[in-house]
Amino acid sequence: MALTHGIVGFATCLCLIIFYAGAAAFGPINDVGNAVLGLLTIPLARLLAANPGASSGARERGGSRLAFAVAVVGAGVAVAGTVLVLTGITGFYLAGLWSSFGFSLIGAWLVATHWHRSSAHRRAALAAGAVMMLGLIGVPGILMGLDDMDSAPDWTFVAGISWAGTYLLFPSWSLRLARQDRPERVF
Repeated sequence: MALTHGIVGFATCLCLIIFYAGAAAFGPINDVGNAVLGLLTIPLARLLAANPGASSGARERGGSRLAFAVAVVGAGVAVAGTVLVLTGITGFYLAGLWSSFGFSLIGAWLVATHWHRSSAHRRAALAAGAVMMLGLIGVPGILMGLDDMDSAPDWTFVAGISWAGTYLLFPSWSLRLARQDRPERVF
């Protein structure tokens, strides 16, 4: 699952690059990739919630369940962004703010899940999650209905930096996770 997640993340990023290079057909493919990347996070989050670490007391298990719920909601919001743009309900900018908000919640899950762990993946997870959480800065833009990139306030572009976490750091973390022989070694 982690391998597929990482590949989808990098492929989705590549589709965006190809789209901006002039191949318009890759825009919708990128949008669908965003939704798939969000949805693939749910089984990863479930895996980590089921194995919160060797020192898992009741308090940690409860936090793990809450973090899992945040990841699921984040995946749903990311998918909603895809639906908004593919159906033409909004333009790409507002839909992107929605999707980056969804991935910021996934980033919060990633940080919460790895905050107290000691593993080779801890720093990678915390870095990816922190960058992804920059998508929270776009929430006021969602509430304002901002859908024109040319007239959007400069602060909304900070939310766009969150995509570096979503498209590069998060898939990198997933691929590192996939290389592990046993799930216990992840933590």
